[in-house]
Amino acid sequence: MEEQVNNNSQNKSVVNPSKQELYDKVVKAIKTVYDPEIPVDIWELGLIYDIQITEENEVVVLMTLTAPNCPEAGGLPFEVEQAIKSIPDVKDAKVLLTFDPPWDRSRMSDIARFELGLF
Repeated sequence: MEEQVNNNSQNKSVVNPSKQELYDKVVKAIKTVYDPEIPVDIWELGLIYDIQITEENEVVVLMTLTAPNCPEAGGLPFEVEQAIKSIPDVKDAKVLLTFDPPWDRSRMSDIARFELGLF
């Protein structure tokens, strides 16, 4: 049975406490991916809705884009997947794209708001 834990308005699903370290590595990898139009990483932008880690260390990420017609629709999910697959403990990674609910500025972290001068 999975345990749901909230963090920074984003959900993370950790199968058991030993998965916390892998979860943290996944987030660190995700934070290396930046929206090419906004100088903030996609984690701080709030584009990651959920992270699931299976018992076999397969990672499934549910993410969105800032707009459905974003020209990076094909690029960012692939970058996220590749960043996660580069983690030695990860057996496989898959990124699912959704626009429900649609992204809005309220999903950004305080760090993103500060970097973009939105305070």
